[in-house]
Amino acid sequence: MKTYYYEKTTDDVVNSAQKDFSLPDDYAIFPTSLSGRIWNKIIRALACGFGFIYSRLFLHTHIVGKDKLKKAADQGYFVYGNHTQPMGDVFTPLTVVSCQKMYAIADQANWGIPFIGKYLVRYGGLPVGKDIKQSIKLLKAVKKVIRQKNGVVLIYPEAHVWPYYTRIRPFTDTSMHFPVALNAPSFTWTSTYTRSKFFKRPKITVYIDGPFYPDKNLNKKQAQAKLHEQIWKSLVSRAKLSNYNYYHYQKK
Repeated sequence: MKTYYYEKTTDDVVNSAQKDFSLPDDYAIFPTSLSGRIWNKIIRALACGFGFIYSRLFLHTHIVGKDKLKKAADQGYFVYGNHTQPMGDVFTPLTVVSCQKMYAIADQANWGIPFIGKYLVRYGGLPVGKDIKQSIKLLKAVKKVIRQKNGVVLIYPEAHVWPYYTRIRPFTDTSMHFPVALNAPSFTWTSTYTRSKFFKRPKITVYIDGPFYPDKNLNKKQAQAKLHEQIWKSLVSRAKLSNYNYYHYQKK
């Protein structure tokens, strides 16, 4: 069994040569040219097809609760998930939510990943800002996505991927800023792991729960804290359904 060593639950346990990659300030999040918009649709369609094959046939992923998303079908919404699959967390959601309108908030290092960074994240990623100017750019981009019907913003609040980790790592309520500011619903996406009868890798079952709405009777800070508690409890509750550790995590 492979072992990952860590000091804090906020550690990045997966080594990557692209950790220091940064985007230029004039980076365009959404394609503006006709050719760019066409490529956007083509890349997304291809990613959806690959995602279905990869998540269903290779990862053996089963989705539970997809029908709950219909409760927010007439508006944009957020999805919060535990980050446990380097590729699965990119492709599997494309097989469940609106393929052409899904975006994921991601660290800029992801844009430096060969192939995926150039052809997938480029069209479906919302880069985390490294300064005030870039952060404002991100906020405007998120607002644009959420204002679309069926626009989806996927957030992994744990930030770093811990492959096949079966618990939920602590995260702050800062990532709840977006749904509170935009008064938009949120759902949780919890990947759980159980022993497979036929394969060495565990079976992945993703549970979708929600929607969770910001409490408009509270101030911004209080609303973020309350939404954080709801998202946290939902993820933790579902994560308890995991019963198989494919990798071992050891604190140093």
